[in-house]
Amino acid sequence: MNETKSCPRCGDTGWVVQAGTSGATAERCACFQGRRMVLLLESSRIPRRYQECSFENFKPSDPSQTDALKLARKFAANYPDQNVGLLFIGPCGVGKTHLAVALLRQLILTKSAPCLFYDFRDLLRDIQSTFSPDSDLHESDVLAPVFDSRVLVLDELGAQRSSAWVEDTVFYIINHRYNQKKLTIFTSNYLDAGEEEAAPIPWKKETFKKDEDTLVDRIGVRLRSRIYEMCKIVPIEGKDFRQNIKQAGYRF
Repeated sequence: MNETKSCPRCGDTGWVVQAGTSGATAERCACFQGRRMVLLLESSRIPRRYQECSFENFKPSDPSQTDALKLARKFAANYPDQNVGLLFIGPCGVGKTHLAVALLRQLILTKSAPCLFYDFRDLLRDIQSTFSPDSDLHESDVLAPVFDSRVLVLDELGAQRSSAWVEDTVFYIINHRYNQKKLTIFTSNYLDAGEEEAAPIPWKKETFKKDEDTLVDRIGVRLRSRIYEMCKIVPIEGKDFRQNIKQAGYRF
């Protein structure tokens, strides 16, 4: 039984052969790029909840959100000549993950850049799961795409409290990407420093919980130092967008 080809021009090979006086030449079919985009998006691990995030549907409600959107757009426009990553940092619900995913999708759709999204906790759990005797995966199976991806988003940095193993593992990953000049985008809900005078960003502390750990408490001094060397810090403040949506959705 013959299968129907979805592209009549190339027969789904991705190549079109053109006859000429000096011989036949092959060129990429227009359908190839579309299929490549689909594959890149599917392999990016962007969670279903965020798959529609874009620069266009990000609606700033605070000047810091407007500034963050401009920086994300500039990053995408400059790629691959961008030489530092980004750290979106601020309280919950202000659009950090939305912007990070929108940036990934923009790079995939306009620059065909292989990108990867990982939640900080999920990454650690996936690595730990390979230690089980019943696991069919090796640690390298998890780490290889994290190491190799042109652009990596590590979401919710610090969401799991630091330990010697966490610090060593994450530093190993980040240091590898740093040495290979791979771009990394982080998001974190944790305040930059425990002491106001030590923080490079003039945070409005009322937007964070009073007794909340700082970023250095969650990831350690060594990793924090490396991240600040390889990323531009992008502070984002504002009202909790998720809380507003939740309130608007109530029916009485």
